[in-house]
Amino acid sequence: MIPYGRQNISQPDIDAVVEVLTSDFLTQGPAVESFEKVLASKAGAAHAVAVSSATAALHIACLALGLGPGDRLWTTPITFVASANCGRYCGATIDFVDIDPRTSNMCPDMLEDKLKKADLTGTLPKVIVPVHMCGQSPEMDRIAALARFYGIRIIEDASHAIGASYRGRPVGAGVYSDITVFSFHPVKIVTTGEGGAALTNDVQLAEKMQRLRSHGITRDETLMVGASDGPWYYEQLELGYNYRITDIQAALGVSQFSRLDQFVARRRAIADYYDKALPEIPVNLPCRLPDANSSWHLYVIRLWDKARHLEAFESLRADGIGVNLHYIPVHLQPYYQEFGFAPGDFPVSEDYYSRAISIPIYPDLSQEDQTKVVVAVRKAVAA
Repeated sequence: MIPYGRQNISQPDIDAVVEVLTSDFLTQGPAVESFEKVLASKAGAAHAVAVSSATAALHIACLALGLGPGDRLWTTPITFVASANCGRYCGATIDFVDIDPRTSNMCPDMLEDKLKKADLTGTLPKVIVPVHMCGQSPEMDRIAALARFYGIRIIEDASHAIGASYRGRPVGAGVYSDITVFSFHPVKIVTTGEGGAALTNDVQLAEKMQRLRSHGITRDETLMVGASDGPWYYEQLELGYNYRITDIQAALGVSQFSRLDQFVARRRAIADYYDKALPEIPVNLPCRLPDANSSWHLYVIRLWDKARHLEAFESLRADGIGVNLHYIPVHLQPYYQEFGFAPGDFPVSEDYYSRAISIPIYPDLSQEDQTKVVVAVRKAVAA
C-alpha cells in the first residue's frame, strides 16, 4: 500500500537522537532551545515556543490571548477538530466560517459578511483561527484587515504549512497574526514524532506561552509575587499544563529542519507532476493562489461526480493507494452538533467533503509509485 503521507528519517536524524539519549538531558535541556531558535529563524519570527503537539500550541495560544468563557472563537469547518477544540478547552463558544470553494481555506467574503452581522448583534469573536489547508496560506491580507477593523486577534493554524510562504514572506513570520501554530506530526513536512510550536513576535505572549507549557511556573524573580527563598525557588503564577516537548524530539526536529527546503522542493515537484498528469479527467485539482507558495502537506483532488465518491475511494484503496480524506467538517461531528450545528449550515464545506480525496504526497514517493497513483486515479474516476 502506498500511503498518503510518510516521514523521512535519515541517519543524521538517528545520530542526533542517539546523542541526546546518551547525554545528561532527555527533557528540559539545551536541545529544546536550539530547536526553537532554528524554527524561529526559518519562519522569520522573533520567538518560538515548542510544545508536545500542535493541539497544545493552539490551546496555550488561546490562553495567552485571554480567550475564556463568554468569548467566541471562529475557525473553518474543513480542518482537524483541534482548530475548534482549542477554544472549547478555554470555555469559549465556537462558530465557523465556510470555505472558499477554490482554495478550501476560510473564505474572506463570507468572513466579512459574518463579521458585519455579528457586529450588529454584539457577537463578534475574540479570536479567529484561519487554517492553512494542505499547506497553502489563506488570503491572510484580507483576513487580517478585517480582524484589525473589528479588534479581533488571529491565530494562524499553519499545522500544514511549515516551509510555505505568502506574499514573499515565510508562513510564521507573524505579519498577519498574533500567533502562528505549526505541527510536527510524522506525516507533516518535518517531524519530531509528536510535537508542535507556537510562534509570535510579541515577547509577552511568548513568555506567557512558555509558562503555560510548564504548569504556569516561573523562575524569573522579576515576575515573582514574593521574595525568592534561594536558587531552587520557583512560583506558579497561573494554571498551566505539562505541554513540554522533550530534548529527544527537539534533537530530531533540529536535524529534520536541515532538510526542510529539500522536503518542500520535493513535495512541490510531486504536486507539479500530478498537475500535469491528471488533466482532462472529471476531478478538480488543487487551486494555486498567485500570492501563496504551498508546502504541499496534502494533495487533494475533488470529484466532479460526488455520487461516485465512495466508489472511487474504495477503488483506489483496492489498487494499493492509501488515500485518505481531509477532513470531515467539524460542525458535523456529534460533539459539535450538541451545540446546535447541523447539516446544511456550511454548504461549501459539506460539498467539499462529499468530493475530496487526498492522494499520496511525501518526499520519498518514487516516480514509479507516482505513476501508479495516476493510473489508479484515472481508473477510479472513469465514467
